[in-house]
Amino acid sequence: MNPQTKRAMTFVGLIGVVSLFADMTYEGARSINGPYLAILGAGSLAVGIIAGVGELLGYLLRPLSGAGADRTGRYWTITIVGYVVNLFAVPALALAGSWPVAAILMIAERMGKGVRNPPRDVMLSAAGSVAGQGWVFGFHEAMDQLGATLGPLIVALVLLLHGSYHHAYGLLLIPAILAVGVVVAGRFVYPHPERFDREGGSKTDADDSGAPREARARFPRVYWIYLVGIMFLAAGFADFPIIAFHFHQAGTVSPDLVPVLYAVAMAVDAIAALILGALLDRLGAITMVVGVALALFFAPLVFGFAGGGAVVPAFIGMALWGIGMGAHESIMSAIVAKIVPFGSRGRAFGTFNAAYGGAWFLGSALIGYLYGVSIPALIAFSMVAQAASIPFIVVVARRLR
Repeated sequence: MNPQTKRAMTFVGLIGVVSLFADMTYEGARSINGPYLAILGAGSLAVGIIAGVGELLGYLLRPLSGAGADRTGRYWTITIVGYVVNLFAVPALALAGSWPVAAILMIAERMGKGVRNPPRDVMLSAAGSVAGQGWVFGFHEAMDQLGATLGPLIVALVLLLHGSYHHAYGLLLIPAILAVGVVVAGRFVYPHPERFDREGGSKTDADDSGAPREARARFPRVYWIYLVGIMFLAAGFADFPIIAFHFHQAGTVSPDLVPVLYAVAMAVDAIAALILGALLDRLGAITMVVGVALALFFAPLVFGFAGGGAVVPAFIGMALWGIGMGAHESIMSAIVAKIVPFGSRGRAFGTFNAAYGGAWFLGSALIGYLYGVSIPALIAFSMVAQAASIPFIVVVARRLR
């Protein structure tokens, strides 16, 4: 391994550690945010609105954050500001005396995540020009999911030992401080991660005519083709709350097994991200089709069975759901980095994430509606919408090849 590649991989490892501690913090909090709001006096409508507004604002901020990072080149500054807001809003919840105050902090946490994601992904994509985009984003997603598994487990342990929600939020100050400390250290150790892109000789540095990347104000057509396909994919992919709701309503598994099923999905997510990331660097964007094709069948397995005899299909279905999440959170972004030149990636990631989030929101709303109307219709919509993404991804894979 040459020194250039080793340095890029060390940088990715550093950002991975940041993400591990960050996910421990906010995913730990998100596992108890609903009950905490209820204890503070919020009703179900308020809880739903708070969650929806937080996600919406977080996704709407991503194009602005990405464009700002491209325009100013201050990738680290915007990333660090986002992490500070994202993470320190969590332990502050321990001091919330009313549900409106808690709601503001929960929304701020989502907004902070929206601010820091695009510039962070741009820096990761620069290292990917040297170390391989698939490996970089796959490894990062694996570290994400490790934190997303540990955080809720830590919170569960606090509650098991008869601690309060306030104690749990307060304890999450520790990983929050560690995450911010590591990302600030990264700013000084790797002040110019964008240089990885130039050192790696990225193929996206110029367009077909040889024009420099800075001269390209518009995204290539293949970007928009890919974006449309991914919107279909996001719309058909059920969010976990509706899956957990079904498990409860259908008596698929006992309540204490629902977190276990989620943990299984997160573990599969992490493993799938690493495998699919490695395959992306070897086989190209067609790897995304593999992830989509496997995840297609989570819906009939998860929603198509009821009662105690549905435990095995539920576990298999959640494993396939985890593979889908691994593809969504790793190689999906890596392909964007392969399509768009470095100087425009902030806008590209921001726009892409906003469209993905919007499609996910609309699809989740429709899936929630269909659940009350017809389970077979829900399954059909989920599978057809996801399958509709495959022709678009195939076109992208051929263009990139």
